[in-house]
Amino acid sequence: MSRGLRAGRARSAALAALLLSGFAAVAQPVLDVPGEAARIASEGLSIGSDAGAGGDPQTSVAQPVFSAQRSAEVTSTIEDLLGPAGDPGGFRAFLRTRGITYDLIYFTEAVHTARGGKRRGTATLGMVDIDVDVDLDTLVGWKGGALHTTFYQIHGSGASRSYIGNLLTVSDIEALSASRLNELWFEQSLFDGRLAVRVGQLATDTEYMISQTGILFTNGSLGWAGILASNLRGGGPSYPLASPGVRVKIVPNANLSFQAGLYDGDPGGPDRFGREPDPQRRNRTGTRFPLTDPALAIAEVSYAYNIAPGSAGEPGTVTLGGWYQFGRFNALNRDTEGRSLADPESSGVGRRLSGDSGIYGVIDQTVYREPDDPNDGASVFLRASGSPGDRNLIDFYLDAGIAYRGLFRGRSDDTMGLAVGYARISDAVRRLDAEAAILGGVPGPRRSMETVVEATYQAVLGPGLALQPSIQYVFKPGGGISNPRDPDGARIRNAAVFGLRATIRY
Repeated sequence: MSRGLRAGRARSAALAALLLSGFAAVAQPVLDVPGEAARIASEGLSIGSDAGAGGDPQTSVAQPVFSAQRSAEVTSTIEDLLGPAGDPGGFRAFLRTRGITYDLIYFTEAVHTARGGKRRGTATLGMVDIDVDVDLDTLVGWKGGALHTTFYQIHGSGASRSYIGNLLTVSDIEALSASRLNELWFEQSLFDGRLAVRVGQLATDTEYMISQTGILFTNGSLGWAGILASNLRGGGPSYPLASPGVRVKIVPNANLSFQAGLYDGDPGGPDRFGREPDPQRRNRTGTRFPLTDPALAIAEVSYAYNIAPGSAGEPGTVTLGGWYQFGRFNALNRDTEGRSLADPESSGVGRRLSGDSGIYGVIDQTVYREPDDPNDGASVFLRASGSPGDRNLIDFYLDAGIAYRGLFRGRSDDTMGLAVGYARISDAVRRLDAEAAILGGVPGPRRSMETVVEATYQAVLGPGLALQPSIQYVFKPGGGISNPRDPDGARIRNAAVFGLRATIRY
């Protein structure tokens, strides 16, 4: 065994031991019975409150305190820990009285590919998230009016891009280094909040296909599902890019909500010269504001049940939705004459198809609440989505998981979970791979699927502070593609990935 290989394995073993010791350390009980009773009494009941991710009623008892997902409702702040020093000169309090609030969140993480992938190595990444909200009623007396903007400063490198080569991105903050505008919108609420119209630069991953339980996990696909990130142009209006659009939300009662939006279909804007396929590079600062691309329409309906105090069953949410992308798309394995694109005599251009679409469903279900602390317990989630296989890389996606908040006594705000995500490569792509091997005379891998499993523990160290180790295992990165760094063209090997994330919110 080479010295480099032994050293690499030693580093991997040391990192794994550090993560496991971190799990054990944060799980140590800190018992203060009177303090626990006071905490439970002061918290109020989270189930049925408006603190659910995505702006819907909270039905997941295991919704975490912190999340990098833009749909999360995070209220914990380090300002509470700092006391008077948390607001020097009372500037923040002054703005709050005028209806202006702002949040600063810093995420930093190290993600180590211990084995497999394209190569071993460690990616370090950081992201500053700045959010500003303006209540126009408080500021100028405009009833029901609100403004919002989000800025990002992203620095470092991502493990999926640099080391693994997989589709289901292992970090939900992975993006190219940049300082960029994300959202910038105005919203008008009417009829006591039952109707809300939002217009401006919008992101869809803040409101659609959201699992309140799933936002715990650090894998990007367990937030904005990998089938949407892969099939929508430019990944859709989602982190780190948004696009101009309008969204209408109707809430006829506490249990039911409808929402639909129409957005510019490519947040990166058109690639006019065909030279830059990466939307993040085409729209480096988020200020391109594309308006000429074929539109993306998306709509969903959500029903929250058992959210009233005293309900007989445990709470949950069922969501059904779908999307349609206007415009023209190329078939993935047949040209205009019906010939395989792998055929040397083919034109190499897929036949043109009209439009693209997809449907999805989400179930978020609390399965257990602790009898002496109704804000602690276990929840599960299940999401599934499908799209036409003749024009999309992924034609079916499924993820599921379980999380438990407050499993260890004295650690009521901590959340741990286990989840799996599965993406099936479409039949058209699988046939193309097989035909390429036959017609081209060069054997190569046939893509089939990619699966990721994640286990994580989010330890809340104090107001506004959290530490989150995670372990992920990626099966068939890229669906089973060749490793571009392997001279023999062997598949990218299954990858074992260790991550450690720290979060500070002010």
